[in-house]
Amino acid sequence: MDIAYRQNLDLLCVAPKARPAVCKILDYGRYHFEQQKKAKEAKRKQHTVEIKALRLSPIIDTHDFETKVRQTKKWIESGMKVKIDMRFRGRMMTRQEVGKQIMNQFLDEVKDIAAIEKRPSLEGNTMSTVLAPKKK
Repeated sequence: MDIAYRQNLDLLCVAPKARPAVCKILDYGRYHFEQQKKAKEAKRKQHTVEIKALRLSPIIDTHDFETKVRQTKKWIESGMKVKIDMRFRGRMMTRQEVGKQIMNQFLDEVKDIAAIEKRPSLEGNTMSTVLAPKKK
């Protein structure tokens, strides 16, 4: 212990629950710096997936539909997930089959590059689905 005192080393308990407890003699300042450096490197390498939202309507025009399909393809090709919502307002709730038909047509348009992560489901007055990029 006399050596550790002269070189400003510290006693670090690595595994306190082990029998007997495992400890190391080291420079704690340097150890802490290296741990921070590893954490920063791991954070830099991680990839966060962004989810883009898109809203459709059961009474959408063909040009608007094509524009939204094109935008969705661009987002998926860049690696983002896309959440598609179709809101039924007022008397549209009685014509849900029209909305389901448009949602299925939309999914058919992007099925070559996107995988359906969550099937279309009706929650309240909104039908939603989630698309993710296909694995290569």
